Amino acid sequence: MRITKMYKLAGTISGEVGLYEFDFIVTGDVRRNEYVKVWNSSDGWILGRVVSMVDVEEKTATVEIIGYKNERGFLMQPKVTFSRDEKVFKADHTFIMDTLGLGFKSKSSGIHLGMLDGHNIPVYLKKEELIQKHCCILAKTGSGKSYTAGVLIEELLEKNVPLLIIDPHGEYLSLRYENKSEDERKQMERFGITPRGYASKVVVYTPSNFSVNPAADKLFRIDGINLSVNELSDFFTLSDAQLGILYQCINEIKARKEFYTIEEIISGLAESKSTAKWRIIQFLERIRETGILSDSPTQIEELVKPGRASIIDMKGASPKLQQLIVYRLCKEVFEGRKMGKIPPFMLVIEEAHNFCPERGFGEAVSSNILRTIASEGRKFGLGLLVISQRPARVDKNVISQCNTQIILKVTNHNDIKALSKGLEFMSSEMIEEIKRIPLGVALLSSPSIAMPIMIDVRVKRSEHGGRAAEASDSAGAGGGGGGDRGKEEVSKPAGDGGNAEDGDEGEEKAEGRSMLSRLLSD
Repeated sequence: MRITKMYKLAGTISGEVGLYEFDFIVTGDVRRNEYVKVWNSSDGWILGRVVSMVDVEEKTATVEIIGYKNERGFLMQPKVTFSRDEKVFKADHTFIMDTLGLGFKSKSSGIHLGMLDGHNIPVYLKKEELIQKHCCILAKTGSGKSYTAGVLIEELLEKNVPLLIIDPHGEYLSLRYENKSEDERKQMERFGITPRGYASKVVVYTPSNFSVNPAADKLFRIDGINLSVNELSDFFTLSDAQLGILYQCINEIKARKEFYTIEEIISGLAESKSTAKWRIIQFLERIRETGILSDSPTQIEELVKPGRASIIDMKGASPKLQQLIVYRLCKEVFEGRKMGKIPPFMLVIEEAHNFCPERGFGEAVSSNILRTIASEGRKFGLGLLVISQRPARVDKNVISQCNTQIILKVTNHNDIKALSKGLEFMSSEMIEEIKRIPLGVALLSSPSIAMPIMIDVRVKRSEHGGRAAEASDSAGAGGGGGGDRGKEEVSKPAGDGGNAEDGDEGEEKAEGRSMLSRLLSD
């Protein structure tokens, strides 16, 4: 039995009527992307979405038929077409939520992304789905991909999920400070949030030094003790002759010493009579000069902790060194997660096209390990969040493993072509949608939601991007920057008055410039 008195009339079906869409004459106030419902004699109430206003003067609109939930909770398409002259009503919130699967509203465990576009219906993702089934955020530059990623990161921090963030441009340091934007603060009540900084949960590491990156809390270093030939070959390509010389040199050192450094490898190579040694020595000296190798490397157990976001701020590092760091770090955390040395966590890769490029768009030493994490990481509780403004240039095998996709505005022809081929749900109508998505709105596809939906991404609790500079200055002047800890709590070197374990970091800070940009420059 249907009861229609309580529903607002939107119009009457007229014109083309099919199993997947129909036209109707609009008699009420109806907008594009609005949800409507129509009674079907065979299946009951059916949900639809207004996809276009066909004729503005005659007020004719086209509706995409979404379907109905059967007794088992599956989204089904109606078995028969609608009758012409059937009334079209505006869909109520309860019906929309039930049909689309938006009834998951647990604030304690849900990831609150925002609202269903045009409605005050909150949209939540399941935390477990993000970690176990991966996620990607794709958009053109300036469309809000990093802002949306910041919202996800905030939500995961609220749930104490460990985060390891690869940040090529230092975009996520602003998580430390609460949002000072008056416009965004006014919108927070709608989303049920308040301003907050996450300084007590964020630790920033730099592979460079504190002169290049004064906002960092700690240095990031790779283990430089007992480097094997295989590990050194990660840094640069070796010929068979060079491999032979390096094997011989390292084996001779191992016969004399239990522990050895890169300096001792260089010294051993210098004694070789082969002229092939000079190219190897040149590369090893460049690696040594960067300072990235250390006998006190950054431990993965330090980086991956519940309730912490460890940010690897890559400013000052050359592109090849960035790829090498991502390779070594991802390899270590993947093995560490398999062995249970670190808890389940989310790995965030910003500018993913630089670290796992699609074939034909260059090579990266980090590509294979990221493909492995994309295909196998979910089995071990290692979630992947891939972010890029160039979808066509990201390895399609990595993107295809992301079960949750968040797409903001995309206009580049090659990127749109890649999305249409790589994402199963991408229809021609959705392609047109993402070309004109307004700022702050995203197309969301997730296993827990019955079909892709448009969402109004919530505002951030914390500061975003360039606005953090002002907050950082305030913190330095004693204002605290709105965060929930002071800068004195971070592990920066104490200079001349520092302790012994901070000595190396103090020397690095005193250097006038970084050597990192010289790594493998040719």
